[in-house]
Amino acid sequence: MKKLFIFAFAATALLASCNGAEGDKAETSEKKEVATQTGATYTVDTTASSLKWKAYHKGGLNPRFGILKGGGTVAVENGAITGGTYTVDMNSLTTDPAAVGASEGKKSTDLDGHLKNQDFFEVTKYPTAKFEITGVGALDTTASKSVVAGATNTVSGNLTIKDKTVNVKFPAKVAITDNEIFVESKFTINRQDWGLTYGTEGDPKDWGISQDVDIELNIKAKK
Repeated sequence: MKKLFIFAFAATALLASCNGAEGDKAETSEKKEVATQTGATYTVDTTASSLKWKAYHKGGLNPRFGILKGGGTVAVENGAITGGTYTVDMNSLTTDPAAVGASEGKKSTDLDGHLKNQDFFEVTKYPTAKFEITGVGALDTTASKSVVAGATNTVSGNLTIKDKTVNVKFPAKVAITDNEIFVESKFTINRQDWGLTYGTEGDPKDWGISQDVDIELNIKAKK
């Protein structure tokens, strides 16, 4: 019986540690001064760009995933990004039907409502989230690896969700031409950095949800 208990405890600890996150772990800090957008302005092509999210139950089980929509601008000078802003329409939050199994007795729209109400994002009170670039630098590929093949840069910016702003820094693949900009990234944030909890602190409902959320960006902007 004692051996069985030890095994069960070890298995539970291992399950809790395997959260299923797939992105580069974003570095977080206090909000910083937003970079001034100098140079040419590129506008995000909303039809050719995408913002995907993925969240998990504890242990990486039953992943939920979907999309969000938004738009913004990116500024470029001397072949480098100087600044940019991306505003997310939180009312556009949509769960992919494939993320909710028919055996669960729920629909993807049920999860949409759950995420949009007071349990999480309160979209009636906070209809938008915003990312404002604070800096873009070269990625030191000798010191760090990215899940994004061919990542070239690190991007840092203030991410505001509801009434909380946190600076996040993550690797990205950036390509700039005379008329277009492409930014590709996949990074992981901790939802509790923005106070996104289900119920009160320590609530069993919240414990059963992984703190990690994957954000996948594929941004195309045009002059």
